[in-house]
Amino acid sequence: MSTPAKVEANRRNAARSTGPRTLEGKASSSKNSLRHGLLSREVLLPDESRETLGSFGKRLQDELRPVGELEVLLVDRIVSSAWRLRRVLAVEAGLFNPPDTEETPMEARLRRLTEGYGEDETERAVTLSETYREDAYSADAFSRLSRYEAGIERSLFRALHELQRLQAARAGTHVPPPVAVDVDLALPENAGAEV
Repeated sequence: MSTPAKVEANRRNAARSTGPRTLEGKASSSKNSLRHGLLSREVLLPDESRETLGSFGKRLQDELRPVGELEVLLVDRIVSSAWRLRRVLAVEAGLFNPPDTEETPMEARLRRLTEGYGEDETERAVTLSETYREDAYSADAFSRLSRYEAGIERSLFRALHELQRLQAARAGTHVPPPVAVDVDLALPENAGAEV
């Protein structure tokens, strides 16, 4: 239980520490909790190539041919989700193929942070998987990764299906509304009885 004096001291300290004030400081502090980037608001991680993402996005735009702002927005969502799925595969590869080293994971991570990531895809996959493993506390790393992957895939396919619906409507094709499925998981009373 806090005493009134501690509460007042905390209030005074909080008034003095207002966090970053400059745009650069705010941008930097927004990445403080970045680990594996699977749930990041930012599509591009610091060690990823802006040119590679741009080229990937351009190829998808050429293939999907959006018309109008809404279709462009949906294609952007598709690019973002597909890029994150590629990251999931890199994390998964690193989980299945841990590095051959005598370093502890923390030592290896600190070394890579000071030396930089480099362009080697294997090294990048190992680094991503180590930071993911740290976040997932190892015991349920694969099940958590599977949940992240499923959420990213749902986002990808939801945007893709909506884009397809808009494009079909624009082409004059009758587009039925999305189908909602009601699932009842209740078992009938005699479901477990032997026949």
